Amino acid sequence: MADEVTDILTKAYIDELETVMNYLTNAIVLDGVHAEEVKESLEADVEEELEHARMLGNRLKQLDESPPGSMEFEARQSSLQPPEDTTDVQSVIEGVLEAEEDAIDTYRALFEAAGEANDPVTEDVAVTILADEEAHRTEFRGFQKEFPND
Repeated sequence: MADEVTDILTKAYIDELETVMNYLTNAIVLDGVHAEEVKESLEADVEEELEHARMLGNRLKQLDESPPGSMEFEARQSSLQPPEDTTDVQSVIEGVLEAEEDAIDTYRALFEAAGEANDPVTEDVAVTILADEEAHRTEFRGFQKEFPND
C-alpha cells in the first residue's frame, strides 16, 4: 500500500511540474484584451503549482524516496499546449479545466491510498493541495462563463 502512495506522489510531482511549464508558457503567449485576467491567474497559479511540487517532493524524500528527475518525465497535457491562435483564450481555459480535473482525481486517489496505508501526513498533503486545485477549477469555470464559445 505504501508503494501505491509513493507511485501517486511521484505521478503528482511530475504532473505539477508539467503544469508549471504549460501555465507559464500560456501566460506568456496569450494575446488580446480578454487574455489579461487569465494570464494573471496563470502566473499566480504557476507559483502555487510549483509549491505543490515542492510539497510532494519533500513528502517523497520523507518516505525515503527520491522525486524524479527530468529523464523520468513523459509529457501528457496535450490540451494545455499553447494555441496556434494566441487570442484563443477559450482553448487555454478548457485545457486548464482538464488539467485541474486530472489533478483533483489524482489527489483524491492519493488521499484514499494514504488512508489505506495509515499515512495521515500524506493524507494532509493531499487535502491541502486538493483544496487549491478545486479553487483553481472554480476560478476557471468562472472564466469559461465569461468567455463563451463563438
